[in-house]
Amino acid sequence: MTGKFISFEGPDGAGKTSVIKAIVDRLADVKLANQVVLTREPGGTPIGEAIRDLLLSSKSVDMDGWTEAYLFAASRRQHVVEKIKPALKSNQIVICDRFVDSSVAYQGQGRQLGFDQIWELNQAAVGDCLPDLTFVLDLPIEEGLQRIAQHRTDQINRLDEETLTFYQRVRQGFLKQAQRDPQRIVVVNASQELTAVVKNVWHQMAERWPELKNEDA
Repeated sequence: MTGKFISFEGPDGAGKTSVIKAIVDRLADVKLANQVVLTREPGGTPIGEAIRDLLLSSKSVDMDGWTEAYLFAASRRQHVVEKIKPALKSNQIVICDRFVDSSVAYQGQGRQLGFDQIWELNQAAVGDCLPDLTFVLDLPIEEGLQRIAQHRTDQINRLDEETLTFYQRVRQGFLKQAQRDPQRIVVVNASQELTAVVKNVWHQMAERWPELKNEDA
């Protein structure tokens, strides 16, 4: 495969980490493991990881919404320049846990800073570097928060402690983006069993890139 950029999005608790791991394993099964670059946002680079620590720290509870938005965009800019674009130029398959759509959903819709305003801010950060394919793992917010409470009690961060109303706005932000850009963004029902979610994701990838069809979906 030539260079491809795939991002995974969705509210917290949707199972992105588990789905990404399974997809990376499937890529290994079709002898593409050496082409995979697995990364995340915020983070992905030393500078980005330092910004991540600041953004998610419980000590940052008084952070202004626009400060948060600019920090995410700054981390993303470094990520694009230092890691994502070089990987794509080397024909790598970049799989990213969150990207620009998260900022639009969380800061634009969740923080109510403006859907279009946050998109425009991040356009300056990413330029023409957008995912070829984005999966939004969607599920009811109550279900996602219950998963967090059950399985991530040792990893609770500042954003995990937001209100139910905030997370409902975030979910709508992701779905709104999918409606605006259906060619790039695929919504997947994340309430299903993990195997069903992975099968759906892999099928969508194989439809885009037929060289993956050698692996049974």
